[in-house]
Amino acid sequence: MKAVHFGAGNIGRGFVGLLLHEGGYDLVFSDVSAALVQAINDASSYTVHEVGDGGVDKQVTGFRAIDSSVDAEALVDEIATADVVTTAVGPTILKFVAPHIVAGLALRDPSLAPLQIMACENAIGATDQLREHVVALAGESWDALASRAVFANTAVDRIVPAQAQGGVDVTVEPFYEWAIERPPFGDNPPHIPGAHFVDDLEPYIERKLFTVNTGHATTAYFGAQAGIDRISDALADPGIAAKVEAALEETSALLVEKHSLDAGVQGEYRATILRRFRNAALPDTVWRVGRQPLRKLSRHERFVGPAAEAVERGLPVDALVAAMAAALEFSDVEDAQAVDLQRMLHEVDAEAFTAEVTGLDPAHPLYPRVVEVVATRQAALSA
Repeated sequence: MKAVHFGAGNIGRGFVGLLLHEGGYDLVFSDVSAALVQAINDASSYTVHEVGDGGVDKQVTGFRAIDSSVDAEALVDEIATADVVTTAVGPTILKFVAPHIVAGLALRDPSLAPLQIMACENAIGATDQLREHVVALAGESWDALASRAVFANTAVDRIVPAQAQGGVDVTVEPFYEWAIERPPFGDNPPHIPGAHFVDDLEPYIERKLFTVNTGHATTAYFGAQAGIDRISDALADPGIAAKVEAALEETSALLVEKHSLDAGVQGEYRATILRRFRNAALPDTVWRVGRQPLRKLSRHERFVGPAAEAVERGLPVDALVAAMAAALEFSDVEDAQAVDLQRMLHEVDAEAFTAEVTGLDPAHPLYPRVVEVVATRQAALSA
């Protein structure tokens, strides 16, 4: 069996690639970093170091890497004969993955089992997005190619911080979750022992996005506001911990009502997430987690997404709005979106900023709440 994985970074090697290896797949990593591709090809194995309670070291073998920017033909040949294609590149990069998939499907022997394609991104419906790019690029030829691939959405969760060491080894937390929707595969799901297959993925995606991602970003923005560098140290501050817990109580209330989740089970899940963030052995920083604040403040992301639905249901959102206010203070000259965020706060009025960044309609009940915190931040900047 063979798997082609787009994105040979830390998540690709330390999470998705590891589980595919454990499922018995030969791994072909695709990346555009020549140095990383060379480092992977120079190594016969790499180690995934799990740090924290219960962590162990796991060795990965049986892999190679291709620089898709200079050797697209070799990559397409690998896709044409692969069993599985996965991605961990970021939702905005999926459109650049699609041409390689289309070309690979065109070369694929129709007698082979359909290529199983899964985008493992921090976004709702990421595989659907990838499929839309593929279908659009294929155009009139899609009818002939459609039977050669199946697409399944996934929900992925593992904290993989920025890496201090060189080489291709990866440090991660022990916890992980990879949920994959079962129906697209029929009776032939991919063999990934560490993943679990579910009939309805939406509750898993939203539980993860609105608990893990919301909680992580909330910790980062309040931590940065307090001048704290590490995520674990930020949650060690009782005041910050209380604000994060309050935000997650609001998202939990939404999840319980929307998906009929058991409140007790969701409470245990929330507690587990906070314990993970407190893992002092994990060298994660508020700057890594807080980067790309404009994306995190967008309409269907971790703050506005749950807050908008909660308001529509008459549920409280004070803590989520407070987290958005903290996000507006995030400033990091090394992050392009953070720089752009601060520029917009200086140049665009509160109403226009709210509409452009959050995508909220002025008639939405959350809109005036966000406008208020934006205006407050702008007043502080001009004082």
